[in-house]
Amino acid sequence: MEHFIALVTKPDNVPIVAILFLIPYFIWLSYRQARQTDKTGVPSDAALNDKVYVWPYLCRNEFICAIIVMLVLGVWSIMIDAPLEEPSDPTKTPNPSKAPWYFLALQEMLVYFDPWIAGVVLPGLIIAGLIAIPYIDTNPKGKGYYTIKERPFALAVFSFGFIVLWIVLMVVGTFLRGPGWNFFAPWEAWDPHLVVPLTNVNLSYLFGIRNEVTANFFGFAVVAGYFSLGPIVYLWKRNSNRFLQELGLVRYIIVSFLFLTMLALPIKMILRIFFNVKYIWVSPWFNI
Repeated sequence: MEHFIALVTKPDNVPIVAILFLIPYFIWLSYRQARQTDKTGVPSDAALNDKVYVWPYLCRNEFICAIIVMLVLGVWSIMIDAPLEEPSDPTKTPNPSKAPWYFLALQEMLVYFDPWIAGVVLPGLIIAGLIAIPYIDTNPKGKGYYTIKERPFALAVFSFGFIVLWIVLMVVGTFLRGPGWNFFAPWEAWDPHLVVPLTNVNLSYLFGIRNEVTANFFGFAVVAGYFSLGPIVYLWKRNSNRFLQELGLVRYIIVSFLFLTMLALPIKMILRIFFNVKYIWVSPWFNI
């Protein structure tokens, strides 16, 4: 446990420790304001249309905040000893070799996906999804005030993606991944010589499929069947669900693809951790 305490109190890890307190606080604050809005009702149009001039009110507040942030960063850099490491040495590889803390979630994804997926496809879909939000969001409510009742889907999806699939993975990569990128509990010391036997198998192997061609078609069927859940739900619920009617077919296809891709990450993690599944779809060209 002493090693974990030393790791938590390491100057380089101060931002992550601060995140563990700041994010829950601001989530609680925003949810509390949203619950108050849901109880008291949506602000009137007059209140929403009330304007505050950028100059001098907003500029004054931003200037004060900038000064405070500069003072905090200045005191922080003086009080905390976190110097840059020595120049890189090609003959010496650190173990564990970790990315900066804000990219550790992506590095953690490399445990469950090939580099071309975790390092290229998933980050690209994250950026594309964030860019697409203004174009696929047809709900005009919740602008200018906090609310849960009027935007439950958007709030739930963003909270799950940001907190579970980014912050949690970042914390795991910082504090629970040690030499060899092995998982170490907080009470375990980091052993650089630890060898963990890998017994991972492909999903087709669990179903008794040994032929490569059959396994290839099996994996394709599983992936295609998973992503076909979106169109199936649309065809089933489009006449009775107002949300689907307002969203439209094109927007729904984009939303369902991004949503199912997001859920594929925890599904693959569960299959890897609890069932030792390495790949779902194995082909001569790529593996998923």
